[in-house]
Amino acid sequence: MVLGVRWTVHGDGRTPAPGAVVRPDERLSWPRTFGLGAQHVVAMFGASFVAPVLMGLDPNLAIMMSGVATAIFLLATRGQVPSYLGCSLSFVGVAAVIRAQGGSSATVTGACLAVGAALFLIGLAVQKFGARIIHAAMPPVVTGAVVMLIGFNLAPVTASTYWPQDQWTALLVMLFTGLAVVGLRGFFSRIAIFLGLIFGYGLSWVLDRVFGQIHSADGSGKVVDHWRLDLSGVGKADWIGLPTFHAPSFQWSAVLVALPVVIALVAENAGHVKAVGEMTGGNLDDKLGTAIAADGAASMLSTAVGGPPNTTYSENIGVMAATRVYSTAAYWAAAFFALLFGLCPKFGAIVAAIPGGVLGGITVILYGMIGLLGAQIWTNAKVDLRNPLNLVPAAAGLIIGIGNVSMKFTDNFTLSGIALGTLVVITGYHVLRLFAPAHFKVEEPLLDEGTSSYDESRG
Repeated sequence: MVLGVRWTVHGDGRTPAPGAVVRPDERLSWPRTFGLGAQHVVAMFGASFVAPVLMGLDPNLAIMMSGVATAIFLLATRGQVPSYLGCSLSFVGVAAVIRAQGGSSATVTGACLAVGAALFLIGLAVQKFGARIIHAAMPPVVTGAVVMLIGFNLAPVTASTYWPQDQWTALLVMLFTGLAVVGLRGFFSRIAIFLGLIFGYGLSWVLDRVFGQIHSADGSGKVVDHWRLDLSGVGKADWIGLPTFHAPSFQWSAVLVALPVVIALVAENAGHVKAVGEMTGGNLDDKLGTAIAADGAASMLSTAVGGPPNTTYSENIGVMAATRVYSTAAYWAAAFFALLFGLCPKFGAIVAAIPGGVLGGITVILYGMIGLLGAQIWTNAKVDLRNPLNLVPAAAGLIIGIGNVSMKFTDNFTLSGIALGTLVVITGYHVLRLFAPAHFKVEEPLLDEGTSSYDESRG
């Protein structure tokens, strides 16, 4: 069996020729390959560190399992789909909802494991029947609406939890991150979130030295005097050690809240596989089912030991677009570095110490970007919102999801927010389609025509 772990050296192994690309089955010299691997790790730093912190999970374990997940993905796709799997931001909202309902970290990871299992089964189905089954159940109007409501449902988390802890730091971090995303070029624009975190750390430290403690809400919501940046846990943490593991637990209410995220993950994987295929000049459509199933399997393994679920990362695809190096050897190097970081508790303590105000500024942009990915799906698929068949279920589902509307069915069973909004969008679309006139039933492009695009001129 070919596992995709053999590479031929590209050219002289130093620099790609003008106009040439380093293909997935090629590599540069090993020192340069490991350098590119480190670059991929830095590219995923921001989101992969922020997501587990926002979900209340161990960031060290998240980084370690992202390395394991990437290795599983590369083996499953036999080295033909260069991608990095990091902690999925799509689960941040459902984690917040589950915890608000009294759920623990075990409940969160149990719900996420169920989503990973669903994603794995969808991948197997796509492998057997083709991508058209995705289109039949989840056309772009449905997928875009669900991704959008997942992102915008997070707005109250920023507004009520993070921003009030230090509003001025949050504002300055938001402005800095926005300028970094827009003003920087190439690789640095891809790590704008990470740069925003560094800026926020430095700013919080300076404000503590100049103005002393701040009187505001802390992480628990109590208004007290506290330091913006508390590094007391960093000094106590060991340099080398295993992250914190825990077993998942399963509650139907939590699983139902989390299941809609599978739609976002299918959309992400489909767009990323298409984007990588376009950049490498190969047709990877036949690998879509394998990629989805591999993502599901990797997420199941990660959540089974207490880590977060994973997904393919746009940041790393952006690095490939900038460098024109698509070698899977670089991703194996990145997975190796991620495993090393995961074995450093002191590193995790630094991540866990991110000030609330900094998270406020970051999440304003981050959550909005998640939501607007849904609009990108609509745009790329040319979804016609003048068509009532598209407009009505999307509009109703978005308001329910974003407004966190609830429906109580029994004393022990309630649907609200993301879960209820997703149910309304999916069932509403298919039920209305049964009664819609023929001219409303215009076929839309397949989901796997792509949900992401990358401007290589920025590199």
